[in-house]
Amino acid sequence: QGATFSDQMALFWFQKAAEQRNALAFAKLGMMYERGRGVSQSLIEAHMWYNLSAAYGERRAAESRNAVATRMTSAQITEAEERAKKWNPKQRPSPQTP
Repeated sequence: QGATFSDQMALFWFQKAAEQRNALAFAKLGMMYERGRGVSQSLIEAHMWYNLSAAYGERRAAESRNAVATRMTSAQITEAEERAKKWNPKQRPSPQTP
C-alpha cells in the first residue's frame, strides 16, 4: 500500500540481484525495509539484509545494520540474525514467517 511503481520495480530487481548474492542489492533491500519503500516497514528484515550485505563485503552496510539495531529489542536482533543465517537465495528473498 502506498508503494510506487518504481519502488515495486526496484524491489523486484534488488531481489533478483540478491539471489546472485550481490552485496549492494542486499544493502538496498535493507534500506527499503528500513524505510518501508515498496514493502511494509520491518526493522527485522532491514537488519537481516544489512547483515547479509556486510557479510558479503559492503562496508557501509555494517553501519546501517548497527544504526537499525539501536531501534530494536534484543529479541528482534536475534530474530534478524537467525533469518540472515538461514537465508537461501532459492527461496523467496524475504521470508515473512518466523
